[in-house]
Amino acid sequence: MCIVYFVAFLLCLTVQQCSSSNTSKLTEDSSQSFTERMHTGKTSFIYFGNQVNPTIKLFMEQLEMSADALVDYGISVAKVNCSKESIANYCSGEKLLTKAYLFRGSEVLRSFDIDTVFDVNAIVSHVLFAVLYNEVRYVHTPAELLRVESAAKQMRDVVVGHIQVLGLPEHRALMETAFVYGTKYQFVQTTGAPVLKHMGVVDSSSSRARLWFLHCKGVSQQSDPCPSTPMRNSLNTINIHTFLQLMEAPLVTEATGDPSEVDVIHIHLSVPILYLFCQPHTMHLDRVTAQTLALQLRGEVGVVLIHRDSADVKTPQQYNAAYRLPQEEVKYFTLNSAEEVVKLFNKDLLQDHKEDEEDEEEDDEHWSDLDILDDEVSESVHRDRDLMLDLESVTELTSDSFQTTVTENDITAVLFYFKWDAVCMAFIQSFIEVADGLEGVSGVELAVVDCGEWTDICSDQNVTSFPTVMIYRPMEAAQPYRGMLGTKSLHRFILLSQLSSPFLLSSSVEVLSFLEGDLYSKHANLSPVRVLGLFSSTQDPGVTLFEEAARLLRGETILGLFALKDAEKWVEGMSVNLPALLVSRGPGVPRDAYALQSSSPKDLVTLIQRAELDQFPELTVENLPWYLRLGKPLLILFIGKEDGTENAKSLTEIRNLLSSGELNSFLPCWIHLGRTPIGRSVLEKYLGFVPPLPALVVSQLGAGGEVFLFPSERPLMATSVLQWLGGVENGQEQPAGVIPDGKWGPPVPFYDFLAIIDQEVPGYASQRGPKMKTGGREDHKEQGKKDVAPNQRQTSHPSPNPQAPHQHSEL
Repeated sequence: MCIVYFVAFLLCLTVQQCSSSNTSKLTEDSSQSFTERMHTGKTSFIYFGNQVNPTIKLFMEQLEMSADALVDYGISVAKVNCSKESIANYCSGEKLLTKAYLFRGSEVLRSFDIDTVFDVNAIVSHVLFAVLYNEVRYVHTPAELLRVESAAKQMRDVVVGHIQVLGLPEHRALMETAFVYGTKYQFVQTTGAPVLKHMGVVDSSSSRARLWFLHCKGVSQQSDPCPSTPMRNSLNTINIHTFLQLMEAPLVTEATGDPSEVDVIHIHLSVPILYLFCQPHTMHLDRVTAQTLALQLRGEVGVVLIHRDSADVKTPQQYNAAYRLPQEEVKYFTLNSAEEVVKLFNKDLLQDHKEDEEDEEEDDEHWSDLDILDDEVSESVHRDRDLMLDLESVTELTSDSFQTTVTENDITAVLFYFKWDAVCMAFIQSFIEVADGLEGVSGVELAVVDCGEWTDICSDQNVTSFPTVMIYRPMEAAQPYRGMLGTKSLHRFILLSQLSSPFLLSSSVEVLSFLEGDLYSKHANLSPVRVLGLFSSTQDPGVTLFEEAARLLRGETILGLFALKDAEKWVEGMSVNLPALLVSRGPGVPRDAYALQSSSPKDLVTLIQRAELDQFPELTVENLPWYLRLGKPLLILFIGKEDGTENAKSLTEIRNLLSSGELNSFLPCWIHLGRTPIGRSVLEKYLGFVPPLPALVVSQLGAGGEVFLFPSERPLMATSVLQWLGGVENGQEQPAGVIPDGKWGPPVPFYDFLAIIDQEVPGYASQRGPKMKTGGREDHKEQGKKDVAPNQRQTSHPSPNPQAPHQHSEL
């Protein structure tokens, strides 16, 4: 009977319909009542504010609902109107209206940004997580989980919950259960993919919340692992409670009555039951079979062993098994093998029930998919979750200040972001570092726009993916930043954006100074490559195309323009005529020339980007996509940190082959594992092991392509390499590995967050008057769908360079 009452209690917590009256549990404190509350020693969740706008109004509604839920845990919820009351340290400062605090007596346990505690589920889960901080262990790695298991062995069992995103209903359900069962079990929470893999989950990209029960209490030897049972149903309070009750139930129940008359806990928990009949002469074998099946079906099906020699058993002799689904009659059948039973339950009887659950959760699941995060981002966001962003180095823009700010500086770099997006919050730290690094640089300002607050700005600027950085200059169209989301790349881009593009050169002396890097000596270290457009006259129609291409490449490439008769002498002795491109890679390095035959700025941008590529490049994470676009098989030389002499000798041999023209069908390149550590993982993916270095590998492009390893017993010399490559092309060499058939497609469909915000808050735009503009949103959304590349994390990364190649699944 106590189980029934407890289930009813949990149901009240979930649906919030069991309060004795309609009176709200949310109270409003005065200065005096706040002071009295601080002396009670009790736990309180308090919000301080002094005005109400539509966003705050929504939060207050959720706060009131959370008060009704948290009162059951002895936690009171209150608000303080700072326009009436003045409470030191809380009713002043910039963060007023955006912070809520969790107190135990007068001690502040945690402070929360209201974007974090955005609804009742987020409030309850975060508050309980903070209250249970010492009881619920948070682990990042399998090693941390193993330490928890080791401490729990012979003491108590462990409940492990994996929640992709904190604050969702599944997180609340786990915290509510931990509050009730925390003294009985050791609860563990994690958000990282490594723990998922440790628990045997193959597809760690799935956004579904998961839970395991680790049977550590019965483990007698410290060296023995804790057996685990996964919870296969969705994570809600009732399902978790049912699952824990099943873990406490006997693995196999033995009975002497007919199946229809046997009363076991599984009936009250609405769990399917498997009945197995045993004979006295096969008792030992039947018990082993029952134990085996019970272990395989644990958590979903109860197993009962019926002694057929009892007079109370009325089941006909031709049946040796039966099953009973919730609210249904017992059905009998003849069991031929244990595998048959497992298949019966997993693939047939339970499938309909699971499909019903999946249909109910489908609408919510696609939202949680949006919060799939990279492990590194998840970890950094969780680690820094209590840190306040210091935005003093950047300007926070509003609808009133946006246009003025972006037109009064030579360059304004604006970051468009969402506070609740983990990638945005991770990148904003890099953005602030760039602002600090550019402090004192005249004419440059960095600014941010919170698109959750100023949807009109983001809509007007056609921003559809986040985070996005746009570069603004007076009287020019905005330019998107398409580089990597890191400090170094963005810092370089902004500095290069200060340079004229193209440099207009008027004499051969200036041309030489440009090609040698003397014309812009303070920026020479930003890019070793310079591209010069050569035209015989300013009247050449190609000059206008070149100038437009230079504008598109501003911040990415250093470009010069020389349009005079003297331009002819710069291509003398080369195999091209004017108009032409001349590429300089630094003093003492031979220059490359390319004929200009492009008919559009876009084609010219592609030509310039290809001309900048090295013939024998060192591959890095940043430049890899550009070289993959060439579509040639990669001839990669992997070199290590040590043995500089051997490395230099190997590089020289490949360069000699390259200069001889024998490698035209390959893209020769190299990876230094000291500077690019991911190269070691690439080798392991290719071959399954890391061979002695230096190692030469041929990688065919495309998923499922073959990988060939130059034999380590042969000397890595030009002649032997050439002979080996001939064998590869003729099919005489055996592949050493195959590139994994993996695709980097988007994990979720496109969502227009700006439209969603306005839809969820009817009238929000009109309430804010001229600051909010939502017209044309549908066209904006459709355009956004077309602009997002297929290999992009669409809700969190800016649109890639339209000329950039797709990422290659090998690296």
